[in-house]
Amino acid sequence: MALFNVSPVETTPFDGQKPGTSGLRKKVKVFKQPNYLENFVQSTFTALTPQKVRGATLVVSGDGRYFSKDAIQIIIKMAAGSGVRRVWVGQNGLLSTPAVSAVIRERVGVDGSRATGAFILTASHNPGGPNEDFGIKYNMENGGPAPEGITDQIYENTKTIKEYLTADLPDVDITAIGVTSFSGHDGQFDVEVFDSASDYVKLMKSIFDFESIQKLLTSPKFTFCYDALHGVAGAYAKRIFVEELGAQESSLLNCVPKEDFGGGHPDPNLTYAKELVSRMGLGKSNSEVEPPEFGAAADGDADRNMILGKRFFVTPSDSVSIIAANAVEAIPYFSAGLKGVARSMPTSSGLDVVAKNLNLKFFEVPTGWKFFGNLMDAGLCSICGEESFGTGSDHIREKDGIWAVLAWLSIVAYKNKENLGGGELVTVEDIVRNHWATYGRHYYTRYDYENVDSGAAKELMAYLVKLQSSLSEVNEIVSGIRSDVSKVVHADEFEYKDPIDGSISKHQGIRYLFEDGSRLIFRLSGTGSEGATIRLYIEQYEKDPSKTGRDSQDALAPLVAVALGLSKMQQFTARSAPTVIT
Repeated sequence: MALFNVSPVETTPFDGQKPGTSGLRKKVKVFKQPNYLENFVQSTFTALTPQKVRGATLVVSGDGRYFSKDAIQIIIKMAAGSGVRRVWVGQNGLLSTPAVSAVIRERVGVDGSRATGAFILTASHNPGGPNEDFGIKYNMENGGPAPEGITDQIYENTKTIKEYLTADLPDVDITAIGVTSFSGHDGQFDVEVFDSASDYVKLMKSIFDFESIQKLLTSPKFTFCYDALHGVAGAYAKRIFVEELGAQESSLLNCVPKEDFGGGHPDPNLTYAKELVSRMGLGKSNSEVEPPEFGAAADGDADRNMILGKRFFVTPSDSVSIIAANAVEAIPYFSAGLKGVARSMPTSSGLDVVAKNLNLKFFEVPTGWKFFGNLMDAGLCSICGEESFGTGSDHIREKDGIWAVLAWLSIVAYKNKENLGGGELVTVEDIVRNHWATYGRHYYTRYDYENVDSGAAKELMAYLVKLQSSLSEVNEIVSGIRSDVSKVVHADEFEYKDPIDGSISKHQGIRYLFEDGSRLIFRLSGTGSEGATIRLYIEQYEKDPSKTGRDSQDALAPLVAVALGLSKMQQFTARSAPTVIT
């Protein structure tokens, strides 16, 4: 083992974006600026307590997007320079975001070591490539995103940093499993490259009944399709769905991870998952080929999911509600009962109705997985979800796309346990429609206006807040647009006091709540790398079983008209239509 030296390198502060639970996201060309990534990494080390850095074990991996391999080598050298004892890297630098959380929580090294945190290299569902997006975030020892106190400190450090520490190490081969050791003045430093999937697969097998899912996937009555959108989920799909569960390899789409996601947009929705949507019979052209019974997609870092039945789309809001309603019966991990359930504020109120009917603790939190993590760490929440295609449970502290697919397959397997040999298959659509018949239907859609001028977006939000001061004026506008829409009875900016740590989160979205339970939510999203994304959420509750079978866009058309008129969306954004409708 050659002795390595540690050198301080002079640098200058950068006025970077404040990292949230989604981390820092910018174009690759921004991260390639001299010392830009290094500033963020050093600022993170400085924000952490010394015992979480010196002598610690850190995970460094991500979704494999362009610039990841370079970033991993930079972070390894800086970790050595800051006194980290060992770095764990998924083979080829690949680990899904949920797998990183699982590795932090579950993996024990050969010497008994456990990880205390991780740098995750991902920009989630954003495109990848030399001219596209890169991102980095830090997760803590519980496997969840860094809390606001840490991200605030990282941000402050990036504005004052003058130097960073790095070690003069050669690049480590991250394609081969094994340990590379170095010797420094503080002792030995190891880089261990390990199999990306084994720890995660082991965890999934402890949660689900793989035997019952295998019976479903190998039944001639059931057909299956999974699209990784060339993201990191491809590193797990063959291992889980084909090798463990017996699905045909031909059922996997785009499961080779690529640095540019094959030139596509790795966002699992009806707009971007075009090939899957077409195969499932939901495309614009009608194929004569019979669609599969079940389809699913993942985003770039595999923490989001989309669930489809034959010619049928399951909204993420319905998805988490249906998982919660069936979990105790269908998933062994939950057989003793659910501790509670939670949803993000913009997610439909469907989960609220399930919680009330099943007498479960229920929480409505701001967007951001850290809020769920606090509840889970306190033993108050078992299943949670966001309308932005994120669903998960307390097995880790991140949303988990493959977990959600396995949860759905478990439910379908449970509903069909008596009739795989004969009888009619209970389909995904059957399960959803039966759920609506029991709990009512929350008609729901989301309009995304991406890359809007930031100033215009802020003006729109300020206008909506100001409008809330007079509900009579709001209702006058509403009735002038559509007389068949209910009255607004409450309007506010959502604010949340965390029941665990007492922290208060303000300005979490603008709400207009209607007398009949309908809702309009307006929110600025921080997941893009430039410009602003305005997200508009439209929801209408229908309890009458005879009225739950309408087309969603038809049912919501009056509220959509009200939302666009009330907000003056076109005037503020100069957009005549949203970028994406889900």
